[in-house]
Amino acid sequence: MADLVLHHYKTSPFAEKIRRVLGFKQLPWQSVNIPPIAPKPDVEALTGGYRKTPILQIGADIYCDTALICDVLEHRQPQPSLSPPTHKGLARVLAQWADTTLFNTALAYSFQPQGREQMFGNVPPGFAQAFADDRAKMVGSAPRLRVGDATTAYRSYLRRLATMLEDQPYLVGNVPCMADFAAYAPLWFTRVNVSSLAGILDATPSVLAWMDRMAGFQQLEAGRLSSTDAIAIAASSTPLPVDDEVFQDDHGIPLGSRVSVHAESFGLEASEGELVAATRMHLTLRRVDARAGTVHVHFPRIGYVLKAA
Repeated sequence: MADLVLHHYKTSPFAEKIRRVLGFKQLPWQSVNIPPIAPKPDVEALTGGYRKTPILQIGADIYCDTALICDVLEHRQPQPSLSPPTHKGLARVLAQWADTTLFNTALAYSFQPQGREQMFGNVPPGFAQAFADDRAKMVGSAPRLRVGDATTAYRSYLRRLATMLEDQPYLVGNVPCMADFAAYAPLWFTRVNVSSLAGILDATPSVLAWMDRMAGFQQLEAGRLSSTDAIAIAASSTPLPVDDEVFQDDHGIPLGSRVSVHAESFGLEASEGELVAATRMHLTLRRVDARAGTVHVHFPRIGYVLKAA
């Protein structure tokens, strides 16, 4: 049985990013369907509070945020690589822009009234408002793009992507890299989930052709698990050791301290636990849950806030 367990739901753009990465790397995975909105008690049993989608579970190790998940999958199976043979720094910067600026712009455009009507036209009464309230809590006080501003920016960003694709099949060269998967996900959301608004993509046919190439990396879902099954896997497993990882202390918080970690912007719910690793690239908390047992919850350092609890 595949030991990679992806907790996700069908319409999540960030989940689509990782589903395509798994397809690109030809890695089989088990699927756990999670709710798109709170409450998410089974997710929080594993993470301690973090509830963004997706999370990747490998035994009793829980990986949060798609940037870190990509690094984990790259370590797990180095080839084909998510890092281009040249311009590796550019690929990371472009991926970070896509995960933040491009994502926020595409979603602000896609959730205008016409898009909301398509997304929520056949859902149970009250779900659309519950979804809006849930996302408002996750965003907090961060400013939101108005539809007109998002439309203008989205058109501009699509043209910039088209420029990158003028002389090459992928954003940073002849093979896909982490930047391609990050940029593909929010555009996929518009094209697939709010197709009534997907005409904005038509002005950039090279982007549409690139999206078709990205969609060719087929998902290798090996089976489906319940969230109860996934929690039981964690409870019966032992987290990977972290004793040999190099400690990078940027906060004056020693290992072994009780800490909280939360995202800088979207998804402000904090996870709490014992800080057991803080490397150049990631943070690791050890938690004990009544159902999941002892787990290690991992976060990337960029985009997350570490505080003493």
